[in-house]
Amino acid sequence: MLEKRPYPLDLIYVPVKRAKTLDQQKVLTLAEDILKNGQKTPIQIRSDNKRFVLIEGLHRLEAIRALGGETVEAYLVRARLH
Repeated sequence: MLEKRPYPLDLIYVPVKRAKTLDQQKVLTLAEDILKNGQKTPIQIRSDNKRFVLIEGLHRLEAIRALGGETVEAYLVRARLH
């Protein structure tokens, strides 16, 4: 079961291919919602040595950055063993 917990924003890497899909209007809308209601849905990240790589939740991550947050609620996803 995944455990939701806060992770430092400065340790989360956004792959270039994913960053190209950023919609600034969506970020602003989410930032307003997060201000009113808090972060409802955690992002998903995976561990990559000393940092974390974003899997899901680019707009939520950037909305929290825009609000000046230092941490983001996230699920740490681990690869399945085959």
